[in-house]
Amino acid sequence: MNKQESIRSTTSSIIASSTQAQDGKIGFFESFKRANVDLSHISNLDKLTPEQLKQVKLANQPFKKNLNSRIINMIAIAATLGTGLFIGIGYSLTSGPGALLIGFSLVGLAIYCVCQNAAELSVAYPVSGSFATHISRFLEPSLGFTVSTNYALSWLISFPSELIGCSMTITYWNDSINPVVWIAIFYVFVVFLNLCGVKWYGESEFIMSLIKVLAILIFIIIGIVLICGGGPNNTTGYIGMKYWHTPGSFVKPVFKSICNTFVSAAFSYGGTELVVLTAAESKKIESVSKASKQVFWRIAFFYITTVVIIGCLVPYNDERLLGGSSDEDITASPFVIALSNTGGSFGTKVSHFMNAVILVAVLSVCNSCVYASSRVIQSLAVTGDLPEIFAYVDLKGRPLMGILISCIFGLLGFLVASTNQDTVFTWLFALCSIASFFTWFCICFAQVRFRWALKAQGRSTNELAYCSQLGAFGGYLGVVLSLALIAGEIYVSAFPLGYSSSAEGFFQNCLSIPIMIVVYVGYKSYKRSWNKFLIPLKEIDLDSGRRYEDLELLKLEVAERKAFIRSKPFYMRVYHFLC
Repeated sequence: MNKQESIRSTTSSIIASSTQAQDGKIGFFESFKRANVDLSHISNLDKLTPEQLKQVKLANQPFKKNLNSRIINMIAIAATLGTGLFIGIGYSLTSGPGALLIGFSLVGLAIYCVCQNAAELSVAYPVSGSFATHISRFLEPSLGFTVSTNYALSWLISFPSELIGCSMTITYWNDSINPVVWIAIFYVFVVFLNLCGVKWYGESEFIMSLIKVLAILIFIIIGIVLICGGGPNNTTGYIGMKYWHTPGSFVKPVFKSICNTFVSAAFSYGGTELVVLTAAESKKIESVSKASKQVFWRIAFFYITTVVIIGCLVPYNDERLLGGSSDEDITASPFVIALSNTGGSFGTKVSHFMNAVILVAVLSVCNSCVYASSRVIQSLAVTGDLPEIFAYVDLKGRPLMGILISCIFGLLGFLVASTNQDTVFTWLFALCSIASFFTWFCICFAQVRFRWALKAQGRSTNELAYCSQLGAFGGYLGVVLSLALIAGEIYVSAFPLGYSSSAEGFFQNCLSIPIMIVVYVGYKSYKRSWNKFLIPLKEIDLDSGRRYEDLELLKLEVAERKAFIRSKPFYMRVYHFLC
């Protein structure tokens, strides 16, 4: 038996024994006991530096690898499609359909770069916390802590907000019941799903994401028919690009109208990078690389196609776009406005249909909020940035303390009974408003630094199981686009479109900037690391916590895979590249 066969045989045995351990019968109460982190297979453990040991621990957390390719692909395609797309897109449309298309295209290109770059790092280093910990590794721990805390906070705040969204969609059908009742029901349901383990989370996300995909597909088909002059009770006839000419494609000034779409576009795309967080719980890490390719089709189909159709069906000066009483108001959804313009009973039925879809979408995002925040919190504890108790993972692979923190934040949803809930959540979201763009910037810059470190240490991309489809260029492009988006949002916050400038309006969009500076400075001062702002390229650890410890075997497998793909017909080679 040669070396390659021997290693593969050993790996298979480890996976088999691990699977048997996972499938073993564990009592309900016993399952909450803490799982041990097994590092017995790591050689020379006592010779590792503290930073190397940290990376090894992150790569060997006792999560259950229960997410298969089917689930991960669906998470990549539609898991975080929520109110940002179904309702929030109406805010961007008020800048004009042309500005809407350009803004969503720019942000979409940025998030595609982000997902490709993050996938490259996550396939090589499938650690707890994924890109949140990669930033500490390839840039600097202070930046990693700043990004991780802001990323976790954004999901924690989104959880109660989305719960309120669930209650509002139900109120559309029946407003006689106190919305607090619906908050309680959906809160218990989401927490239950996450306490059942990652497999239940994955399966529930698959079903809800499938519903969202079908709903958007139905909307696109109906939208095309309406644009071409079809549909019941359609008195407008052929629409085509009518609203692009009158009232127009842009609200002047054009540049400011484009920048005005960045905020809601970021909210709509937000969470797309969630698929990379699943790396530590994937049955096959290759699923993450394949799923990252699906992001392109998600952007092209669900966002770009949708915004073009909406821009054709709804004029940007339609009063109903901003006529809703809240961000969760179904009547403010451009999807409903576009289809209800047909009038009659069809418009009423469409409103009910879209309300049901939005309910599923918001519930899905609630599910993802608990999943994402709990994993990032757990990874922060493993690295020593939070008390060790928060690293708790039980025998079922649940990060219990992270889930508990999410549950505590979820209780803010009961503020729905307060008359000041809008003000409270406006300022809570202000804490992480621009942070998503900064997170994207750091992910792309981490990939750039990773490539630079490989070159500085005399190594190459041949030792990578997956390379970004955009290569090194994707890292540079992502960095530039993220900085441009940050600059655009600051500009439009200081000089808003259609409103006078105000300190309150500026900080509602940019409060996260001083918050991140305080967190960064505070962490750096606590660690006393002012002598180093970026880890020197030759000091970056490229080996600890790798998926493949045997680089020669990895290079052989990569070469075999490339040869296999080259042997396929042209259409299959195109398929492998795109999907």
